[in-house]
Amino acid sequence: MANFLLVHGAWHGAWCWQRVVPGLIGAGHRVHAVTLTGVGERSHLLQPGIDLETHITDVMAAMDAEEMDDVVLVVHSYAGMLGTAVADRRPERLRHLVYLDAVLPKPGESWSSTHASVTRNARIAAAQAHPLHAFPAPDPSVFGLSDADHAWVQRRQTPHPGGPYTQVLDFDPQRVARVPRTFINCTTPPLGTIDVSRLRMADPKFWDGAWLPGSQVLEMHTGHDPMVSDPDGLVQHLLSLL
Repeated sequence: MANFLLVHGAWHGAWCWQRVVPGLIGAGHRVHAVTLTGVGERSHLLQPGIDLETHITDVMAAMDAEEMDDVVLVVHSYAGMLGTAVADRRPERLRHLVYLDAVLPKPGESWSSTHASVTRNARIAAAQAHPLHAFPAPDPSVFGLSDADHAWVQRRQTPHPGGPYTQVLDFDPQRVARVPRTFINCTTPPLGTIDVSRLRMADPKFWDGAWLPGSQVLEMHTGHDPMVSDPDGLVQHLLSLL
């Protein structure tokens, strides 16, 4: 039995894993999906003081509350920042770190560091203009979603706190690299804000050479939200890591 801890990306919540959880539980594993402070069913907690440390603490607190060790930590999109931080601070608690079409940061970078300036400036401006310092979700079509899936995600997304967007993360890549890692690359269509991570996942110089040993890449021919668009395929990929 494995312990799966699932962490959503920006604008989402634990709700986005609804189609994945039954398959993992049905295979005999424990599963807990985290909702980060200020989004999803916790959107009533949105306030200007939320930062990257708030969300890192959310993940570690869930691990503690659920009494999970030997964790398969699955981090989607923005949550690549959080998974990297948890692996740096608690590598002994992790069995595997799965970057699901996620941010692969360098030490001293923020989530926004690898984004095009037009995207970065627009999100920062939107957060500054928002009374609770948050920026709105994009149309789910950018995640490759249409019809009922598009509508399901669109009505559930909530504004994302602005603080975590620009706060930098310091970590030791060598310590993170002690944890076995998989990058799941979602290619159809590829989301532009993940393009830099796609280059890094295959770069032998990334993290000063620490990334590639102990890591692998799996590919899914679906959009950025495979937990919505191809949950069965995602479950099979996750089970293959055990």
